[in-house]
Amino acid sequence: MIERVFVNEGIRKVRLEEYFKKVMDRAGYGGMDVRRTPMGTQITVYVERPGLIIGRDGKRIRQITDELSSLKDLDNPQIDVQPVEVPALNAQLMASQLAKLIERGWHFRRVGRLMLRRIMDAGALGCEITISGKLTGPRARVEKIVEGYIKHCGGYVDEIVDEGFAIALRKAGVIGVKVRIVRPDVSVPDISVLMKMLKEEKGVEEGEEGEEAGETEETAEAGETEERAEEMASDEEAKKEEQAG
Repeated sequence: MIERVFVNEGIRKVRLEEYFKKVMDRAGYGGMDVRRTPMGTQITVYVERPGLIIGRDGKRIRQITDELSSLKDLDNPQIDVQPVEVPALNAQLMASQLAKLIERGWHFRRVGRLMLRRIMDAGALGCEITISGKLTGPRARVEKIVEGYIKHCGGYVDEIVDEGFAIALRKAGVIGVKVRIVRPDVSVPDISVLMKMLKEEKGVEEGEEGEEAGETEETAEAGETEERAEEMASDEEAKKEEQAG
């Protein structure tokens, strides 16, 4: 079945993501892109400190490539390590850092607001941080911090929203951290289109109201003119009858 092929591909990608998170945690893992090529599997990995992944004379990156070939059943994997241009605008990197601070004992609400301020100061259009788990007591709950513009549904979500997830291990249990960022370089067409439509609708309504008002005024003036003409005609007839009598 063709559905099984897509499911297996998704499972393989999730396992690959978990492997990179574990191996490249110290280097600041910020996500990956996987592409199938005739020469093999091209994997682009984004990290904050590429030197820790490449190693001296490329020894570390060759070791990771050999492990991928033997463990993950990939066809001739080729890893390309790229630095993260703006770490504060990388959702996966921010989620990992936030989870580490919570593990160290920082208060979740304080560190969440500090991270939100750092992301927004970097120029993000919007940010949403969700922290869930046993935060303040024996019962799990969810804390959400939002600022700016965030889209949750529609076809533009995958294009304009960068999402990252990490977990913090504490004595009370596991705390999940999700960070969603709208980058400053993305276009948000729904806002501009909506404003344009509203302006056009407003202009059409004003034009229709103006035409209706003009027609009403012309009709009223014509009615007044006819009434005056009828009154003048009746007055002249009354005068003629008096003179004849």
